[in-house]
Amino acid sequence: MNDSMYMTNALELAETVAGQQSPNPAVGAVVVKDGEVVGIGAHLKVGEAHAEVHALQMAGKKAKGATIYVTLEPCSHYGKTPPCADLIIEYEIARCVIATQDPDARVSGKGIAKLQHAGIEVETGLHQVRAATLYRKFFRYVRSNRPYVTIKSASSLDGKTATAAGESKWITSAEAREDGHQLRADHDAILTGIQTVLADDPSLTVRLPGINRQPKRIILDSGLQMRPNAKMLTDNSAPVFIYTGADASHEKQAALEKAGAKVVRLKKGPYDVTSVLKDLASLEVTSLLIEGGSTVIGSFIQYGYVDEWVSYTAPLLLAGKEAVPSAGGEGISQLADALPMEVVHTGMAGPDIKIVARRTEEI
Repeated sequence: MNDSMYMTNALELAETVAGQQSPNPAVGAVVVKDGEVVGIGAHLKVGEAHAEVHALQMAGKKAKGATIYVTLEPCSHYGKTPPCADLIIEYEIARCVIATQDPDARVSGKGIAKLQHAGIEVETGLHQVRAATLYRKFFRYVRSNRPYVTIKSASSLDGKTATAAGESKWITSAEAREDGHQLRADHDAILTGIQTVLADDPSLTVRLPGINRQPKRIILDSGLQMRPNAKMLTDNSAPVFIYTGADASHEKQAALEKAGAKVVRLKKGPYDVTSVLKDLASLEVTSLLIEGGSTVIGSFIQYGYVDEWVSYTAPLLLAGKEAVPSAGGEGISQLADALPMEVVHTGMAGPDIKIVARRTEEI
């Protein structure tokens, strides 16, 4: 039996639908009997049937004595849906091949133990590296109780995101900006600072055909300078959360909440990004895209909250000590304290260079 091929099929199913069932992970399942695929499934939407359910229902009576390939350990607890491990047992599956174990304490090891106790042969770890990449956002959320943080930057070859006069539209190409919209679609929320909002009045939405799920919009605004008629407060596309300080104006808060925003006061202010991430985790935001200016990006680097960096570099040179760099703030004083990153992709987005780097430490 070609275990590798069937698990690859299951992973491809999960990768195709990744993100649309957040905060749950994307899971793919394939049922094989006597060398024939008799059932396939993917978890499509939170609260709806899991991948194993779709695959087993498609297989029907052919599931008896078959092998099921699942990208993530089957759940063993009652959540919004019944336990998938129980269903696998009910359908009399003989063998279950799992790419990676689920770190969620409600599941971790329990699904495997339940299957084994029922006499089902269980194997784990097939294509585990690929599965870990697929589940990197979910794993960070579960293990660290915070969203997976991706920073997006668009700069010139010499690292500038705006000229000395503040002009930034557009440093990178239309192709890079379109690719950036896909990046937005891949995250639960987008965060930026108030200066970007005041300067650009952005919508922070995904503008790609066929994309219906819009990320939450997160604004760091210590003085509640955001205008109640800002574009994102009038387009009704997605919720807007404004993080501010404890001393911010209650009158301004009332006006912004009347316009539809949710204002969250933080004791240490909105640039206490630890508190911001903790609150976002409570809202089931598993992944966060940072599209802020140098101050915002610098804050996340300073606190060490960078899981992934996606840079688009245009073939331009701007120079100037007053030109805006990608990251500001206090910075890291010792090289030994620098955040370790590994380049996992290099390519082109139109005329611009795209580089994707991820933290080298295990999530």
